[in-house]
Amino acid sequence: MVMPAGLAHVPHAANAPRSVSILGATGSIGASTADLLQADPQSYRVEALVAGRDAQALARRARELGARIAVICDPEGYDTLRDALAGSGIEAAAGEAAALEAAARPVDWTMAAISGTAGLRPALAALRRGGALALANKECLVCAGKAFLGEAARTGAEVLPVDSEHNAVAQALGPGRVDDVTRITLTASGGPFRQASKAEMERVTPEQALKHPTWSMGRKITIDSATLMNKGLELIEAHHLFGVDAARLDVLIHPQSVVHGLVSWRDGAVTAGLAPADMRVPIAHCLAWPARIDTDIRPLDLARIGTLSFEEVDHVRFPAVTLAQDALRQSGGAPTVLNAANEVAVAAFLAGELPFLGIVRLVAGMLEEAVRQGLAREPASVEEALELDAEVRRAARSHLPAVALRAH
Repeated sequence: MVMPAGLAHVPHAANAPRSVSILGATGSIGASTADLLQADPQSYRVEALVAGRDAQALARRARELGARIAVICDPEGYDTLRDALAGSGIEAAAGEAAALEAAARPVDWTMAAISGTAGLRPALAALRRGGALALANKECLVCAGKAFLGEAARTGAEVLPVDSEHNAVAQALGPGRVDDVTRITLTASGGPFRQASKAEMERVTPEQALKHPTWSMGRKITIDSATLMNKGLELIEAHHLFGVDAARLDVLIHPQSVVHGLVSWRDGAVTAGLAPADMRVPIAHCLAWPARIDTDIRPLDLARIGTLSFEEVDHVRFPAVTLAQDALRQSGGAPTVLNAANEVAVAAFLAGELPFLGIVRLVAGMLEEAVRQGLAREPASVEEALELDAEVRRAARSHLPAVALRAH
Protein backbone atom coordinates (compact mmCIF):
# COMPACT_ATOMS: atom_id res chain seq x y z
CA MET A 1 0.00 0.00 0.00
CA VAL A 2 1.47 3.36 -1.00
CA MET A 3 1.20 5.84 1.83
CA PRO A 4 2.09 9.54 2.00
CA ALA A 5 5.82 10.21 2.05
CA GLY A 6 7.37 9.79 5.47
CA LEU A 7 4.71 7.44 6.82
CA ALA A 8 6.32 4.03 7.24
CA HIS A 9 4.79 0.82 8.51
CA VAL A 10 4.68 0.58 12.30
CA PRO A 11 5.65 -2.99 13.32
CA HIS A 12 3.41 -5.15 15.48
CA ALA A 13 4.64 -7.87 17.81
CA ALA A 14 4.30 -11.26 16.14
CA ASN A 15 1.68 -13.65 17.56
CA ALA A 16 0.40 -11.07 20.06
CA PRO A 17 -3.22 -9.83 19.93
CA ARG A 18 -3.34 -6.48 18.17
CA SER A 19 -4.52 -3.72 20.50
CA VAL A 20 -7.16 -1.45 18.98
CA SER A 21 -9.36 1.51 19.85
CA ILE A 22 -12.45 2.79 18.02
CA LEU A 23 -13.29 6.49 18.00
CA GLY A 24 -16.89 6.67 16.81
CA ALA A 25 -17.83 3.23 18.08
CA THR A 26 -21.61 3.46 17.61
CA GLY A 27 -21.67 4.82 14.04
CA SER A 28 -21.82 2.78 10.84
CA ILE A 29 -18.01 2.60 10.51
CA GLY A 30 -17.71 1.62 14.16
CA ALA A 31 -20.28 -1.12 13.67
CA SER A 32 -18.44 -2.50 10.63
CA THR A 33 -15.16 -2.44 12.52
CA ALA A 34 -16.74 -4.23 15.48
CA ASP A 35 -18.09 -6.89 13.13
CA LEU A 36 -14.58 -7.65 11.87
CA LEU A 37 -13.13 -7.73 15.39
CA GLN A 38 -15.81 -10.10 16.62
CA ALA A 39 -15.11 -12.46 13.73
CA ASP A 40 -11.60 -13.11 15.12
CA PRO A 41 -11.59 -12.16 18.82
CA GLN A 42 -8.33 -14.00 19.54
CA SER A 43 -6.38 -11.67 17.27
CA TYR A 44 -7.47 -8.37 18.83
CA ARG A 45 -7.65 -6.71 22.23
CA VAL A 46 -9.98 -3.71 22.43
CA GLU A 47 -8.64 -0.92 24.60
CA ALA A 48 -11.00 2.04 24.22
CA LEU A 49 -14.35 2.82 22.63
CA VAL A 50 -15.48 6.43 22.23
CA ALA A 51 -18.93 7.57 21.11
CA GLY A 52 -20.93 10.78 20.99
CA ARG A 53 -24.32 10.55 22.70
CA ASP A 54 -25.80 7.05 22.60
CA ALA A 55 -24.67 5.68 25.95
CA GLN A 56 -26.78 2.51 25.79
CA ALA A 57 -25.40 1.54 22.36
CA LEU A 58 -21.86 2.28 23.55
CA ALA A 59 -22.31 0.09 26.60
CA ARG A 60 -23.61 -2.80 24.47
CA ARG A 61 -20.66 -2.51 22.10
CA ALA A 62 -18.17 -2.29 24.96
CA ARG A 63 -19.57 -5.49 26.49
CA GLU A 64 -19.57 -7.28 23.12
CA LEU A 65 -15.93 -6.38 22.45
CA GLY A 66 -14.64 -6.60 26.01
CA ALA A 67 -13.24 -3.07 25.93
CA ARG A 68 -11.20 -1.79 28.84
CA ILE A 69 -12.79 1.67 28.79
CA ALA A 70 -15.87 3.24 27.19
CA VAL A 71 -16.16 7.03 26.90
CA ILE A 72 -19.27 9.00 26.01
CA CYS A 73 -18.44 12.50 24.76
CA ASP A 74 -21.72 13.97 26.06
CA PRO A 75 -21.25 14.34 29.84
CA GLU A 76 -25.00 13.92 30.37
CA GLY A 77 -24.69 10.32 29.24
CA TYR A 78 -22.27 9.32 32.00
CA ASP A 79 -24.80 7.98 34.50
CA THR A 80 -26.53 5.89 31.84
CA LEU A 81 -23.18 4.50 30.62
CA ARG A 82 -21.93 3.74 34.14
CA ASP A 83 -25.13 1.95 35.09
CA ALA A 84 -25.21 -0.04 31.84
CA LEU A 85 -21.62 -1.21 32.43
CA ALA A 86 -22.07 -2.02 36.12
CA GLY A 87 -20.48 -5.36 36.98
CA SER A 88 -18.69 -5.69 33.64
CA GLY A 89 -15.30 -4.47 34.82
CA ILE A 90 -15.28 -1.95 31.97
CA GLU A 91 -14.33 1.58 33.00
CA ALA A 92 -16.85 4.30 32.15
CA ALA A 93 -15.96 7.94 31.52
CA ALA A 94 -17.49 11.01 29.88
CA GLY A 95 -16.57 14.37 28.41
CA GLU A 96 -14.06 15.72 25.92
CA ALA A 97 -11.03 15.37 28.20
CA ALA A 98 -11.84 11.71 28.83
CA ALA A 99 -12.28 11.11 25.09
CA LEU A 100 -8.88 12.63 24.37
CA GLU A 101 -7.25 10.57 27.11
CA ALA A 102 -8.80 7.40 25.71
CA ALA A 103 -7.68 8.27 22.16
CA ALA A 104 -4.12 8.79 23.40
CA ARG A 105 -3.88 5.40 25.11
CA PRO A 106 -1.09 3.27 23.63
CA VAL A 107 -2.51 0.83 21.06
CA ASP A 108 -1.30 -0.65 17.79
CA TRP A 109 -4.25 0.59 15.71
CA THR A 110 -6.98 3.22 16.04
CA MET A 111 -10.11 3.68 13.97
CA ALA A 112 -10.83 7.43 13.72
CA ALA A 113 -14.51 7.55 12.76
CA ILE A 114 -16.03 10.36 14.83
CA SER A 115 -17.83 12.42 12.19
CA GLY A 116 -17.41 16.14 11.68
CA THR A 117 -14.88 18.48 13.22
CA ALA A 118 -15.72 16.90 16.59
CA GLY A 119 -13.46 14.06 15.47
CA LEU A 120 -10.40 16.22 14.82
CA ARG A 121 -8.97 16.51 18.32
CA PRO A 122 -9.42 12.81 19.23
CA ALA A 123 -7.84 11.74 15.92
CA LEU A 124 -4.96 14.12 16.55
CA ALA A 125 -4.47 12.69 20.04
CA ALA A 126 -4.20 9.20 18.56
CA LEU A 127 -1.89 10.43 15.82
CA ARG A 128 0.49 12.03 18.30
CA ARG A 129 0.74 8.73 20.15
CA GLY A 130 2.07 7.03 17.03
CA GLY A 131 0.99 3.65 15.72
CA ALA A 132 -1.49 3.18 12.87
CA LEU A 133 -4.47 5.49 12.40
CA ALA A 134 -7.25 4.23 10.15
CA LEU A 135 -8.80 7.51 9.03
CA ALA A 136 -12.52 7.59 8.27
CA ASN A 137 -12.97 11.22 9.36
CA LYS A 138 -12.82 13.51 6.29
CA GLU A 139 -12.46 16.70 8.30
CA CYS A 140 -8.98 15.84 9.55
CA LEU A 141 -7.61 16.31 6.03
CA VAL A 142 -10.17 18.72 4.58
CA CYS A 143 -9.91 21.20 7.47
CA ALA A 144 -6.30 20.75 8.50
CA GLY A 145 -4.62 18.42 6.02
CA LYS A 146 -1.20 20.03 5.96
CA ALA A 147 -0.98 20.40 9.74
CA PHE A 148 -2.47 16.95 10.41
CA LEU A 149 -0.11 15.06 8.13
CA GLY A 150 2.75 17.18 9.41
CA GLU A 151 2.05 15.76 12.87
CA ALA A 152 1.96 12.26 11.39
CA ALA A 153 5.38 12.75 9.82
CA ARG A 154 6.75 14.16 13.07
CA THR A 155 5.55 11.24 15.21
CA GLY A 156 6.09 8.49 12.63
CA ALA A 157 2.41 7.55 12.77
CA GLU A 158 0.90 5.67 9.85
CA VAL A 159 -2.27 7.06 8.25
CA LEU A 160 -4.41 4.44 6.50
CA PRO A 161 -7.32 5.67 4.33
CA VAL A 162 -10.66 4.05 5.21
CA ASP A 163 -12.88 5.83 2.65
CA SER A 164 -13.59 3.23 -0.01
CA GLU A 165 -12.38 5.55 -2.78
CA HIS A 166 -9.04 6.45 -1.20
CA ASN A 167 -8.44 2.91 -0.05
CA ALA A 168 -9.06 1.70 -3.62
CA VAL A 169 -6.66 4.31 -5.00
CA ALA A 170 -3.99 3.36 -2.46
CA GLN A 171 -4.26 -0.26 -3.55
CA ALA A 172 -4.33 0.68 -7.25
CA LEU A 173 -1.15 2.72 -6.82
CA GLY A 174 0.67 -0.36 -5.55
CA PRO A 175 4.44 0.13 -5.76
CA GLY A 176 4.09 2.81 -8.44
CA ARG A 177 5.50 6.34 -8.16
CA VAL A 178 3.10 9.26 -7.80
CA ASP A 179 5.33 11.18 -10.24
CA ASP A 180 4.24 8.70 -12.92
CA VAL A 181 0.53 9.30 -12.26
CA THR A 182 -1.32 11.50 -14.74
CA ARG A 183 -4.72 11.32 -13.04
CA ILE A 184 -6.46 9.93 -9.97
CA THR A 185 -10.20 9.43 -10.43
CA LEU A 186 -12.68 8.91 -7.61
CA THR A 187 -16.07 7.42 -8.43
CA ALA A 188 -19.50 8.41 -7.16
CA SER A 189 -22.75 6.46 -7.33
CA GLY A 190 -24.53 9.70 -8.22
CA GLY A 191 -26.74 9.48 -5.16
CA PRO A 192 -30.55 9.44 -5.16
CA PHE A 193 -30.85 12.39 -7.57
CA ARG A 194 -28.48 11.29 -10.32
CA GLN A 195 -31.23 11.61 -12.93
CA ALA A 196 -33.33 14.30 -11.26
CA SER A 197 -33.87 17.69 -12.90
CA LYS A 198 -32.83 20.93 -11.24
CA ALA A 199 -36.51 21.76 -10.70
CA GLU A 200 -37.10 18.41 -8.99
CA MET A 201 -34.07 18.94 -6.79
CA GLU A 202 -35.46 22.28 -5.62
CA ARG A 203 -38.32 20.37 -3.95
CA VAL A 204 -36.28 17.58 -2.35
CA THR A 205 -37.13 16.71 1.25
CA PRO A 206 -34.72 15.39 3.89
CA GLU A 207 -36.51 12.03 3.78
CA GLN A 208 -35.89 11.72 0.02
CA ALA A 209 -32.25 12.83 0.33
CA LEU A 210 -31.55 10.26 3.05
CA LYS A 211 -32.46 7.34 0.75
CA HIS A 212 -29.09 6.50 -0.76
CA PRO A 213 -29.25 3.88 -3.54
CA THR A 214 -26.05 2.02 -2.58
CA TRP A 215 -24.58 2.78 0.83
CA SER A 216 -25.89 2.75 4.39
CA MET A 217 -24.27 5.71 6.15
CA GLY A 218 -24.83 8.41 8.74
CA ARG A 219 -27.25 11.25 8.03
CA LYS A 220 -24.68 13.96 7.31
CA ILE A 221 -22.58 11.96 4.86
CA THR A 222 -25.75 10.68 3.16
CA ILE A 223 -26.81 14.26 2.44
CA ASP A 224 -23.29 15.03 1.22
CA SER A 225 -23.65 12.07 -1.14
CA ALA A 226 -26.92 13.49 -2.45
CA THR A 227 -25.34 16.89 -3.24
CA LEU A 228 -22.05 15.22 -4.33
CA MET A 229 -20.28 17.42 -1.80
CA ASN A 230 -18.77 14.21 -0.42
CA LYS A 231 -16.89 13.78 -3.70
CA GLY A 232 -15.59 17.32 -3.48
CA LEU A 233 -14.36 16.71 0.06
CA GLU A 234 -12.78 13.44 -1.07
CA LEU A 235 -10.84 15.24 -3.82
CA ILE A 236 -9.31 17.45 -1.13
CA GLU A 237 -8.50 14.37 0.95
CA ALA A 238 -6.86 12.70 -2.05
CA HIS A 239 -4.69 15.75 -2.61
CA HIS A 240 -3.27 15.44 0.89
CA LEU A 241 -3.06 11.65 1.02
CA PHE A 242 -1.34 11.13 -2.30
CA GLY A 243 0.40 14.45 -2.94
CA VAL A 244 -1.43 15.01 -6.23
CA ASP A 245 -2.42 18.52 -7.35
CA ALA A 246 -5.96 19.55 -8.27
CA ALA A 247 -5.28 19.32 -12.02
CA ARG A 248 -4.68 15.55 -11.68
CA LEU A 249 -7.82 14.79 -9.65
CA ASP A 250 -11.32 14.21 -10.96
CA VAL A 251 -14.64 12.41 -10.38
CA LEU A 252 -16.69 9.99 -12.49
CA ILE A 253 -20.27 8.91 -11.85
CA HIS A 254 -20.41 5.11 -11.59
CA PRO A 255 -23.88 3.94 -10.48
CA GLN A 256 -22.89 0.32 -9.80
CA SER A 257 -20.37 1.32 -7.09
CA VAL A 258 -18.02 -1.50 -8.05
CA VAL A 259 -15.00 0.53 -9.19
CA HIS A 260 -14.11 2.88 -6.34
CA GLY A 261 -10.98 4.56 -7.68
CA LEU A 262 -8.76 4.61 -10.76
CA VAL A 263 -5.14 5.56 -11.32
CA SER A 264 -4.03 6.65 -14.81
CA TRP A 265 -0.33 6.35 -15.65
CA ARG A 266 1.95 8.26 -18.00
CA ASP A 267 2.38 5.18 -20.24
CA GLY A 268 -1.36 4.95 -20.90
CA ALA A 269 -2.15 2.20 -18.39
CA VAL A 270 -5.01 2.51 -15.90
CA THR A 271 -5.27 0.52 -12.68
CA ALA A 272 -8.51 0.33 -10.74
CA GLY A 273 -9.66 -0.68 -7.29
CA LEU A 274 -12.82 -2.84 -7.37
CA ALA A 275 -14.74 -4.14 -4.36
CA PRO A 276 -18.26 -4.89 -3.15
CA ALA A 277 -20.14 -1.89 -1.75
CA ASP A 278 -19.34 -2.94 1.82
CA MET A 279 -17.27 -0.73 4.11
CA ARG A 280 -15.84 -3.81 5.80
CA VAL A 281 -13.61 -4.26 2.74
CA PRO A 282 -11.47 -1.11 3.22
CA ILE A 283 -11.68 -1.45 7.01
CA ALA A 284 -10.36 -5.01 6.82
CA HIS A 285 -7.55 -3.84 4.55
CA CYS A 286 -6.55 -1.20 7.09
CA LEU A 287 -7.06 -3.45 10.11
CA ALA A 288 -4.70 -6.12 8.79
CA TRP A 289 -2.24 -3.83 7.00
CA PRO A 290 0.28 -4.80 5.72
CA ALA A 291 -1.17 -8.34 5.72
CA ARG A 292 -4.63 -9.54 4.64
CA ILE A 293 -7.37 -11.26 6.64
CA ASP A 294 -10.27 -13.54 5.77
CA THR A 295 -13.79 -12.09 5.86
CA ASP A 296 -17.26 -13.40 5.09
CA ILE A 297 -17.82 -10.64 2.52
CA ARG A 298 -19.26 -12.06 -0.70
CA PRO A 299 -16.75 -11.48 -3.52
CA LEU A 300 -17.68 -9.60 -6.67
CA ASP A 301 -19.40 -11.63 -9.38
CA LEU A 302 -18.60 -9.55 -12.44
CA ALA A 303 -20.39 -11.95 -14.79
CA ARG A 304 -23.60 -11.45 -12.82
CA ILE A 305 -23.11 -7.68 -12.67
CA GLY A 306 -22.57 -7.73 -16.41
CA THR A 307 -22.15 -4.03 -17.14
CA LEU A 308 -20.17 -1.24 -15.51
CA SER A 309 -21.14 2.24 -16.67
CA PHE A 310 -19.55 5.65 -16.18
CA GLU A 311 -20.78 9.22 -16.68
CA GLU A 312 -19.26 12.66 -16.35
CA VAL A 313 -20.41 14.81 -13.45
CA ASP A 314 -23.13 17.30 -14.38
CA HIS A 315 -21.62 20.40 -12.78
CA VAL A 316 -24.78 22.43 -13.40
CA ARG A 317 -26.97 20.15 -11.31
CA PHE A 318 -24.17 19.25 -8.89
CA PRO A 319 -22.08 22.41 -8.41
CA ALA A 320 -20.68 21.16 -5.09
CA VAL A 321 -17.89 19.32 -6.91
CA THR A 322 -16.86 22.53 -8.70
CA LEU A 323 -16.91 24.45 -5.42
CA ALA A 324 -14.59 21.93 -3.80
CA GLN A 325 -12.25 21.93 -6.80
CA ASP A 326 -12.08 25.73 -6.63
CA ALA A 327 -11.38 25.61 -2.90
CA LEU A 328 -8.59 23.10 -3.48
CA ARG A 329 -7.01 25.32 -6.15
CA GLN A 330 -7.22 28.33 -3.82
CA SER A 331 -5.68 26.19 -1.06
CA GLY A 332 -4.93 28.06 2.18
CA GLY A 333 -7.97 27.92 4.42
CA ALA A 334 -10.54 27.69 1.61
CA PRO A 335 -11.16 23.94 2.19
CA THR A 336 -11.68 24.66 5.91
CA VAL A 337 -14.27 27.31 5.01
CA LEU A 338 -15.96 24.97 2.54
CA ASN A 339 -16.32 22.21 5.11
CA ALA A 340 -17.54 24.42 7.96
CA ALA A 341 -20.17 26.13 5.81
CA ASN A 342 -21.32 22.78 4.44
CA GLU A 343 -21.78 21.29 7.92
CA VAL A 344 -23.97 24.25 8.92
CA ALA A 345 -25.93 24.04 5.66
CA VAL A 346 -26.56 20.29 5.92
CA ALA A 347 -27.74 20.61 9.53
CA ALA A 348 -30.08 23.43 8.48
CA PHE A 349 -31.49 21.35 5.62
CA LEU A 350 -32.13 18.37 7.90
CA ALA A 351 -33.86 20.73 10.36
CA GLY A 352 -36.12 22.12 7.62
CA GLU A 353 -34.48 25.56 7.71
CA LEU A 354 -32.93 25.44 4.24
CA PRO A 355 -33.98 23.89 0.90
CA PHE A 356 -31.83 21.17 -0.63
CA LEU A 357 -30.20 23.38 -3.25
CA GLY A 358 -29.72 26.03 -0.58
CA ILE A 359 -26.92 23.88 0.84
CA VAL A 360 -24.57 24.68 -2.03
CA ARG A 361 -25.78 28.29 -2.24
CA LEU A 362 -24.82 28.91 1.37
CA VAL A 363 -21.42 27.24 0.92
CA ALA A 364 -20.69 29.27 -2.23
CA GLY A 365 -21.64 32.49 -0.47
CA MET A 366 -19.40 31.75 2.50
CA LEU A 367 -16.43 30.96 0.26
CA GLU A 368 -16.87 34.29 -1.52
CA GLU A 369 -17.16 36.16 1.77
CA ALA A 370 -14.14 34.41 3.27
CA VAL A 371 -11.97 35.44 0.32
CA ARG A 372 -13.33 38.98 0.40
CA GLN A 373 -12.66 39.36 4.14
CA GLY A 374 -9.30 37.61 4.10
CA LEU A 375 -10.49 34.73 6.31
CA ALA A 376 -9.23 31.95 4.04
CA ARG A 377 -5.78 31.80 5.61
CA GLU A 378 -3.79 28.59 5.80
CA PRO A 379 -4.21 27.05 9.29
CA ALA A 380 -0.74 26.51 10.76
CA SER A 381 -2.08 23.96 13.25
CA VAL A 382 -5.14 21.87 13.96
CA GLU A 383 -6.16 24.38 16.64
CA GLU A 384 -6.01 27.24 14.11
CA ALA A 385 -8.13 25.16 11.74
CA LEU A 386 -10.71 24.66 14.48
CA GLU A 387 -10.72 28.40 15.24
CA LEU A 388 -11.34 29.20 11.57
CA ASP A 389 -14.02 26.50 11.47
CA ALA A 390 -15.84 28.08 14.43
CA GLU A 391 -15.59 31.56 12.89
CA VAL A 392 -17.07 30.38 9.59
CA ARG A 393 -19.85 28.47 11.33
CA ARG A 394 -20.95 31.59 13.19
CA ALA A 395 -20.99 33.60 9.97
CA ALA A 396 -22.81 30.84 8.05
CA ARG A 397 -25.57 30.63 10.66
CA SER A 398 -26.10 34.38 10.42
CA HIS A 399 -26.53 34.05 6.64
CA LEU A 400 -29.04 31.18 6.81
CA PRO A 401 -32.24 33.31 6.82
CA ALA A 402 -31.16 35.29 3.75
CA VAL A 403 -30.22 32.20 1.77
CA ALA A 404 -33.46 30.43 2.71
CA LEU A 405 -35.50 33.49 1.75
CA ARG A 406 -33.70 33.82 -1.61
CA ALA A 407 -34.64 30.25 -2.46
CA HIS A 408 -38.38 30.92 -2.22
